[in-house]
Amino acid sequence: MVSQLDRRATFAAYAIFLVLVAAAPLVLDGFWLNRLAKYLVYGMLGIAIAMCWGYAGILNLGQGLFFGLGAYMLAMSLKMASPSSLRHGGQGPVPDFMLSNAEPGAVVDLCCINQGSFLWLPFRYQWFGILMGVVLPVVVAFVLGAVVFRKRIAGVFVSIITLALVLLVRLLLVDAQPLTNGFNGLSDLAWLRVGALEFDPYGTSTYYLIAGVLAVVLVGARLLLATRAGLILRATSGDPQRARYLGFDVAHYQTFFFALSAGIAALAGMLYVVVAEFASPTFMDLAFSITMVVWAAVGGRASLLGACVGAILINILEATASETQSLVEAWRVIVGLTFVLVVLYLPKGIGGWMHDMLARWSSRPAPRELGSAR
Repeated sequence: MVSQLDRRATFAAYAIFLVLVAAAPLVLDGFWLNRLAKYLVYGMLGIAIAMCWGYAGILNLGQGLFFGLGAYMLAMSLKMASPSSLRHGGQGPVPDFMLSNAEPGAVVDLCCINQGSFLWLPFRYQWFGILMGVVLPVVVAFVLGAVVFRKRIAGVFVSIITLALVLLVRLLLVDAQPLTNGFNGLSDLAWLRVGALEFDPYGTSTYYLIAGVLAVVLVGARLLLATRAGLILRATSGDPQRARYLGFDVAHYQTFFFALSAGIAALAGMLYVVVAEFASPTFMDLAFSITMVVWAAVGGRASLLGACVGAILINILEATASETQSLVEAWRVIVGLTFVLVVLYLPKGIGGWMHDMLARWSSRPAPRELGSAR
C-alpha cells in the first residue's frame, strides 16, 4: 500500500511540476521567460548530478566540462552563422575575433586565417555543431569512465580525476586565444534555426523548446532508472563488491550512466547557449561544477525531481536576494546560510524530506470507527 501511494504521489509531483512549467508563459513577460528558461537549464544539470551521484554513487566534480563542451560546440556553429563573422570570397565565414587577436602590425590574410582555423570549418553547418555538442562530451565521458571504472577507481579519487580534467580543459581553452577567444569566450552569436523556425532567446518558442527537452529528460531518466538497468545500478552503488560476486559487470553500468549524465549536461550547455547567447570558459570553472553538486544536495541527490527543483529554486533565491536593494550586501550570506541549514536539518534534501513525510503519513494507523469494540 505504501508503495502504491508512493507511486501516486510521485506521479502527482511530476505532473504538477510539468504543468507549472508549461503554464509559465501565460503569466510571464519575455524577460522573465528568458530568465526562467536559464533556470530550467540548471534544472537539467541537477538531474545529471542526481543520476551520477545519487543513483550511480559517482561524485563528479567536473560536470562543468561536459556542460562547457556542449555549449562551445553549438556556440561555434552559431558564431559562424553570425553577421559579425567575416566572409572572404568563396572561403566562407571567419570568426571576427581571429582578426582582433592577430599581432599588431601584422599583415592579415583572411584566406590564411580561414585555412589555419580548419577546426572551425565544419561548424559552418549547424547540424554539425548540434551533433558534436552531444557526441564529443559523451565520447569523452565514456572513455574516461571506461578507464577509471575498469581499474575500480572509486570514491574521492574519481572526484579528484574529474576535477583535474575540467581544470585542464579550461586552461587549454583559455590558452588557445587565437582559436577560442580565450577568456572572452564566444559572443555575438546568431539565433538557433531549425528549418524555417528561428528561436528568439526571449520568445515563447525558445522557452517551450527548453521546457520540452527538460520534460523529456526528466521523465525519460525516471523511466530508465525504473528498469532492470536502473535497479542494478543502485545495487552496484550500494555494494559494488556484492554486485560483482553476483555476476554483474559493475564497470559497464557505471560507465553507461556516467556517459548518459554527461550527455544530459552537454544538452543543457547547448540550450544555455541558445537562451543566453554566449559561451564562456567560466562554464568550466571549479566553482560552477561544485555549485551543481550543491543544487543536487539541497534538492535531494536521490531524487531526480528534487534535484531539478532544487537547482531552480536556489537560482531563483540567488537572483531575488541579489536584486533586492536591502539585501545587496548580504545575499551571499543568505544563500550560504540556506545551504548550511538544509545540510544540517535535511540531509536527504528537500525531495528526501518530502518522501519521508509521505511515508510517515501513509504508515499511520487508520482511525477506529465509532462504536467499534475496544
